[in-house]
Amino acid sequence: MAVQDDMTTARAAVRALEQAAAAVAGHYGSNIDARRLHADIGRVSQDLDLIGDAPPDPPRPKVVQRIDDAAYPQDFWIDAEDEGLGGGK
Repeated sequence: MAVQDDMTTARAAVRALEQAAAAVAGHYGSNIDARRLHADIGRVSQDLDLIGDAPPDPPRPKVVQRIDDAAYPQDFWIDAEDEGLGGGK
């Protein structure tokens, strides 16, 4: 999906949330929780505007790290502990 499509979808979701929250708030009046919910939704809308003003980051290349399957030397494990079992001393 393109960036603009994702932003359009997100903005539509915020509008739907605003409408749903307004309907719920209608049952509770202008109590502190309804006002806080309205403010929170407003911040989400503002955050979308801020994100939309900046160009998206370029995709990062996937980093693949090969781990050699060779056996480790025995002294590599000196002082190692089994997880959850404690030291062997």
